[in-house]
Amino acid sequence: MIPLVRPARLAPGARVAVVAPSGPVPEDRLQAGLDILRGWDLDPVVAPHVLDVHAEFGYLAGSDADRAADLQRAWCDPGIDAVLCARGGYGAQRMADLLDWTAMRAARPKVFVGYSDITALHEAFAVRLGVSTLHGPMVAAADFLKSARAQDHLRATLFEPESVQVISAVDGAGVLVPGVAHGVTLGGCLSLLAADLGTRHTRSPAGGGLLCLEDVGEETYRIDRYLTQLLRAGWLDGVSGILLGSWAECEPLRGLLADRLGGLGVPVVEEFGFGHGEGALTVPLGVAGLLDTAALTLTLDVAALS
Repeated sequence: MIPLVRPARLAPGARVAVVAPSGPVPEDRLQAGLDILRGWDLDPVVAPHVLDVHAEFGYLAGSDADRAADLQRAWCDPGIDAVLCARGGYGAQRMADLLDWTAMRAARPKVFVGYSDITALHEAFAVRLGVSTLHGPMVAAADFLKSARAQDHLRATLFEPESVQVISAVDGAGVLVPGVAHGVTLGGCLSLLAADLGTRHTRSPAGGGLLCLEDVGEETYRIDRYLTQLLRAGWLDGVSGILLGSWAECEPLRGLLADRLGGLGVPVVEEFGFGHGEGALTVPLGVAGLLDTAALTLTLDVAALS
């Protein structure tokens, strides 16, 4: 697995588009997130359909076509320096095939930030565009709005990525399998990675990668099923190492994770600090780095952004 093209870092005054590829966005939380961005001296541009709600399926932020059009327009706009997702939920997979990937490949690579359901787009951007992305907090997500750590780490990644080229696990992190591993980061929300298997928007397998996994609100047997599906499909063949993030609203999973992942024979660190948990760290996807379980660090070969 080779590193992907890194977009340019942001500078004060940068114009950033806010889009909603998945679920509906509460207006009060959106406004609070926009205030944070303006406090960073960014110029946020809200896409036309961010506050839409689908006429029939209330779990979607408007129609598939409108959500896709907002994302594509923002990505292809030469005056936009970054595309930030407002929230996750569900819906990114429904609109991925509506994007004009040829037009998006012709556009200048730019920063793309999100997590949770946005995992489907992280994989698609890697496969279809060859561009690295940021698995990080979203503008209207409650865990971003209330967490200084999440805000500070994302801001540093966007503006001064060398300052966070060594990403240290948060307090409470541990080691399932000790060791050191080098590879290119990939991954995100486990259930989305499993659901994307077999599509043209996902890599297969994850060989040579440092795989980042997390999820939220899943019963233990479902986590078991997702991991088993990835194993049976050969998607984990040749993976270099594994970073496990938060498992918010899940039962304790240490035994299951050791059972399903320990046999791979690669270093595995748990509760690293990214994902749905409060104060989540920003982790670049598509950048080579070194996982050291003794130091509980991910040291990137280069800064997340160029």
